[in-house]
Amino acid sequence: MRATRRNARYLPDAALPDALDVTSDLASAVRNADVVLIAVPSHAFRATLEAVRAVGQAPRLAWATKGFELDTGLLPHKVAAEVFGPERATAVLSGPTFAREVAAGLPTALTIASERDDFARDLSRALSTENLRAYTSSDIIGVEVGGATKNVFAIGAGLCDGLGFGANTRTALVTRALAEMTRLGVALGARKDTFMGLAGIGDLVLTCTDDQSRNRRFGLALARGLTAEQALAEIGQVVEGYYAARSTHRVAERLGVEMPIVEQIHAVLYRGVDPRDAAAALMRRPVGSESR
Repeated sequence: MRATRRNARYLPDAALPDALDVTSDLASAVRNADVVLIAVPSHAFRATLEAVRAVGQAPRLAWATKGFELDTGLLPHKVAAEVFGPERATAVLSGPTFAREVAAGLPTALTIASERDDFARDLSRALSTENLRAYTSSDIIGVEVGGATKNVFAIGAGLCDGLGFGANTRTALVTRALAEMTRLGVALGARKDTFMGLAGIGDLVLTCTDDQSRNRRFGLALARGLTAEQALAEIGQVVEGYYAARSTHRVAERLGVEMPIVEQIHAVLYRGVDPRDAAAALMRRPVGSESR
C-alpha cells in the first residue's frame, strides 16, 4: 500500500492523499498526535486501544468503530474509558457513509459525537470538506447505539428482500427497527431525538436499502439458502451485524427492552430458525400501539 498509494483490496480505485503517510508502525503513527482516530471492527477495538496506550498517551481519541463489545456488551466509549480512564477526551464518528462513495468525493454527511463540545467542533472542522459535512452532537450514547444496531436490521432487510417479501415488508421492518433502536438507546441513557438524525434513521435506511452494505448482502445470501458460515465466506469481509445480533440481543435482555426483530434475527443466525418462520412469528405478535 505504501508503494502503490492505494488500498488494493477494498478501495482499489481511490488514490491515497499525498499528505497521508502509510505505515505499519503503530508507535510512529500515534507519536506526537493530537488526535488518534481509530477505524477497526468492534471485536478488535479494545486490543487496538490497549496497543495505542502502550506506545504513548494520545491526548484525544476518536473512532469510527460501531458495535457493542461482544463479551461485555459495552459501547465503545465505555471500553475507551476502561482502557484510558474517564477523563480522556473521546468522540465517535458515525452516520450513513459507504467508504467507496466517500473516497470518490461524493457528497456525504455524518455525525461526530462527544461529551466535550470543543472536541466535536474541532473534529468537525478538521474533517469537513466541500464534499463531506460533519455535524456535531453531545449524545455519544445515542450515536453509538445507532451504529451498534443498524447492521442487525440490515441483515433482516436482506432476508426480507431475498425471500421476495416486497417493499411493504422492507418499509415496515425499517420503521419498526427504528422504534427498537430508539427503545434500547433511551434505556441506555440516549436522547430520543438522536435517532431521527444521521446516526439513527439515516444510517439505518442506508444500510438496509443499498447492496453496498455487507450486512444486507449477508441477509440476501442467507435467503438463498446459504448457512451463516457460507455467507460470511462469500462476503469475504467482517459482517458486523452477525456479531452485533448476539451482543444486542444480550444487552436488550439484560435491560428488559423489547426488541422482537432483533430476537428473530438472532434466532435465525444462532438457533437455526427458518427466516420465513421468523417473519411469521413477528406477524403473529399481539397487536399494540405503534408508539411502543
